[in-house]
Amino acid sequence: MADEILRMRGITKRFPGVTALEDVNLSVRRGEIHAICGENGAGKSTLMKVLSGVYPHGDYEGEIHFDGELCTFSSIRDSEQRGIVIIHQELALCPQLSIAENVFLGNEQATRGLIDWNRTNHQAAALLARVGLPENPVTPVLDLGVGKQQLVEIAKALSKEVRLLILDEPTAALNDDDSEHLLDLLRGLRDEGITSVIISHKLNEIAAVADSITIIRDGRSIETLDMKADEVTEDRIISLMVGRALENRFPPHESNVGEEVLRIEDWTVHSSSQPDRVVVSGANLTLRRGEIVGLAGLMGAGRTELAMSVFGRSYGTNISGRLIKDGQEIQVRTVQDAIRHRIAYVTEDRKRYGLNLIEDIKRNVSAARLGKLARRGWVDDNEEYRVAEGFRRSLNIKARNVQSVTGKLSGGNQQKVVLAKWIFTDPDVLILDEPTRGIDVGAKYEIYTIINGLAAEGKAVLVISSELPELLGLCDRIYTLSSGRITGEVSREDATQERLMQYMTTEQE
Repeated sequence: MADEILRMRGITKRFPGVTALEDVNLSVRRGEIHAICGENGAGKSTLMKVLSGVYPHGDYEGEIHFDGELCTFSSIRDSEQRGIVIIHQELALCPQLSIAENVFLGNEQATRGLIDWNRTNHQAAALLARVGLPENPVTPVLDLGVGKQQLVEIAKALSKEVRLLILDEPTAALNDDDSEHLLDLLRGLRDEGITSVIISHKLNEIAAVADSITIIRDGRSIETLDMKADEVTEDRIISLMVGRALENRFPPHESNVGEEVLRIEDWTVHSSSQPDRVVVSGANLTLRRGEIVGLAGLMGAGRTELAMSVFGRSYGTNISGRLIKDGQEIQVRTVQDAIRHRIAYVTEDRKRYGLNLIEDIKRNVSAARLGKLARRGWVDDNEEYRVAEGFRRSLNIKARNVQSVTGKLSGGNQQKVVLAKWIFTDPDVLILDEPTRGIDVGAKYEIYTIINGLAAEGKAVLVISSELPELLGLCDRIYTLSSGRITGEVSREDATQERLMQYMTTEQE
């Protein structure tokens, strides 16, 4: 077609023992925002790595036509020379270097073999203005938040005269304001004639920004939808992604709340880096057996700081207050103390803090409680295997076996491994920080089912989430946090997004 900038036909990519892509077809129109949706492990990122030359020609079957010409990319540099630039979910910036140095890394502005720093900084400033980032080009990247780093990556892409921009989960780690700014930027680039391909699990964002959507399921392209011509709804997208209709986003949950298991009283935490700054102030909350409790708050409200400080003071300084468990005050000064008192915490950043990505599933599952597997001071390898295999089956972790490297798993399956690791510690209280961040709707449903099962076993579960519909659909009670203070407590029956947002934006207790 005359308006096509990209056509991929019959793309098949195999790894040892696994077919990641099979006969995938993708067509992208010039100057559009084209979304690719699918469950974790469906093959979305693999397809984009084929396109960008990460997997070189000859390593896959099929054809890539860009701007009407057959392309055989042998490397990322080859694809970038044609104007195809990919921004991976894991940002590829050097934190110690300045913004300008990162923007032109590998593409240095040199004169007679020497870098022209005036030209470098001047051109970087122009690119930063283009992406709406009001920062000095000499600022080190490590001083920027994730949202601003994402904009630096886009500025870097623009410096390469990008014609097709590929973004893999660009808003997964961003707050609402940064996400909206990024989506506005993509619209602006579309107006300039730049084509974008975006991989995302956030269907509301896809609906807001995409011109068309291609659905990939189990390594196959299922259907391409035109957002203007077709009747596209979230339910239709979900049905195509998972191969079945999800009549409810949340599994049924029967509340069976028991006695109080943990009470947090007058909990105050000061910042680790700025000891004079209070990040949690006089917080009080209770958790009961068999209950799922939500904790809602805007970015920076202190949700993660509260959770980590309770979990063995793994965050904060000058911490004061009381922890009452099963009616007795406990001292939890280390992570080991927390585990011993049967408190567990699933971090929001599974790749950095939750998992050892170069280890296998078996070693990750056992990591927090090796003592349970010790026999005369040695880990019983057979028992370790049996335990991990039990979790692989019960949590439906999609991997060939428990010797599979955790870093090779999809995001949803990695999250299940983190859950298995902490369930293995046999906690009474399980704190889940953003348990479904960066995973698709099908995997989310499975995580919700696991959470319901934990509550049904009598465990108290505290869920921290930035997604209010998630808290409303999952929790028995919801606390709200604003500027480090608990500002409200709402029952399931009385909770609405509007009421929660009202409490989340007030500083009065």
